[in-house]
Amino acid sequence: MSEIPQDLLYTEDHEYVKTAGDANVVTVGITDYAQGELGDVVYVELPKVGAKFGKHDAFGTIEAVKAVSELFTPVAGEVVEVNGRLDGEPALVNTSPYGDGWMVKLRVANAADKNALLNAAAYAAHLGE
Repeated sequence: MSEIPQDLLYTEDHEYVKTAGDANVVTVGITDYAQGELGDVVYVELPKVGAKFGKHDAFGTIEAVKAVSELFTPVAGEVVEVNGRLDGEPALVNTSPYGDGWMVKLRVANAADKNALLNAAAYAAHLGE
């Protein structure tokens, strides 16, 4: 069974959104379920600060022993911070997907985008858990 924190929002593509402090800035990463399906993460390609994305745009890629997958933005916005630690420590995505393994922080362009995301119960149901 995957870890699904109650205080986060989720996409059907297995990204999560965490809001803290500034409600207009969200932290984005992949879920525990997603990292488990990928296996050992060996490389993460992330955008530069200042890059702008629409909702559900590909913002990077994640490479694991099993596969390479695109990463999608759960909300439209501008990248305000990138997790530089993933350059040298991509396995943080496996060991701490909701902590040190986060990917980017986005300044949300449209707060209503968050309304379309899944809460923890809905995401668990999506996974069949």
